Amino acid sequence: MYKPLTIPDNIKKMIKEYLHMEVTKGLNLRDAASKKLKRYLEKTADGSYTLPSDERMGNRETMHTLHGAITESYEKFVKPSKLEGKDNLKVLDICSGLGYNTTALIGHLECAMSVDMIEASPETIAATLLIPSPIKEHEIVKRVYEEWLIKEGLVRFQLIKAEIPDSLSFRVFCEDARKVLPSLTPKYYDAIFLDAFSPSIAPELYTLEFMKELYRIIKDDGVLTTYTSAAPVRAAMIKVGFHVGESPPFGRKRGGTIVSPSKGKVGSLSMEDERMIALSDAGIPYRDHGLDDSPEKIIERRKNERMVLRNVKKISSTVRTPIYLGRRVEMDRMGRRILKNLERVGIPDTLSNKALYIICPQFEECICGCGLSRLSSSRDRILEMEKRLNTIIKGDSNV
Repeated sequence: MYKPLTIPDNIKKMIKEYLHMEVTKGLNLRDAASKKLKRYLEKTADGSYTLPSDERMGNRETMHTLHGAITESYEKFVKPSKLEGKDNLKVLDICSGLGYNTTALIGHLECAMSVDMIEASPETIAATLLIPSPIKEHEIVKRVYEEWLIKEGLVRFQLIKAEIPDSLSFRVFCEDARKVLPSLTPKYYDAIFLDAFSPSIAPELYTLEFMKELYRIIKDDGVLTTYTSAAPVRAAMIKVGFHVGESPPFGRKRGGTIVSPSKGKVGSLSMEDERMIALSDAGIPYRDHGLDDSPEKIIERRKNERMVLRNVKKISSTVRTPIYLGRRVEMDRMGRRILKNLERVGIPDTLSNKALYIICPQFEECICGCGLSRLSSSRDRILEMEKRLNTIIKGDSNV
């Protein structure tokens, strides 16, 4: 039975106990609950707090980067979305958690907006009421969450004093996001924040089928941001129709990902990232055909697909082989591995005509004699390189 990855069970249990006493006995024990929760909080570099995840497949993460939880919301989600100057915004906050992304959004913009927040764990929503607010706008999110908890009969008292401005409206969905998305209106959202745990432990929220739903509900000029730069995630986004670029880095060497149905809304990926997605088995996306598989099954399915397609329809991702196309390699141990991987798919050398034909779409001027000018987006270049590799492998090319 599927269990969404949320905060640990011991924290959930503690929160439930305090809320139960509030509902059944009319006891306001939130201060006591806050003090007990404090032992589990992790303070991040900007002074805001985060919580750990439960364990899944032997791994555990924090809900936010320790380099600064609220700062990450600004730098990875709000600012890259470039929503300044717009009004009557429609925003979807997936895995809203402690509410930091929505908090940063309403703190950054002064405009009318409607925000839909999806969080699978009612205990995480309740935990939000018990943590220190990083900025004053967080009190608005606390009020939104508290009203939802009262409506659901999970708390009794209205204790958050902040008022929700008339210009802001909110809906809270407490369910697996895969069950919520199909019910949402097509072409509705100006911005989507995808802030699930990492794909390696929560792949169910990064699959090709999940991306199809995101593409369906975002406006043609809308923007989706996420902190991950994982190749299978970007590959899924590209296959469903998104144009893909990289957002600025924060707390790590690599940036996140920003996508849009509109080519003009995003930048580009690096040449190396384009090749790994287009040409290697690293670019095989996660699949979840019914939007109901377990994360273990999704990971196992992709692992098997990579094994089947590696050296058959895709270049092996070992030693990042595709990035060496068009470059001279030394005949050392690594160089021999690179050439062996290429020979398995019918490419005789990194500087062969076939190698140059495959990567030609990345260059301003044709390097292989096909006459093609550089394609204008990462998505277009990736799809063309993938097509050319398939032509080479099938033996249909005259190159």
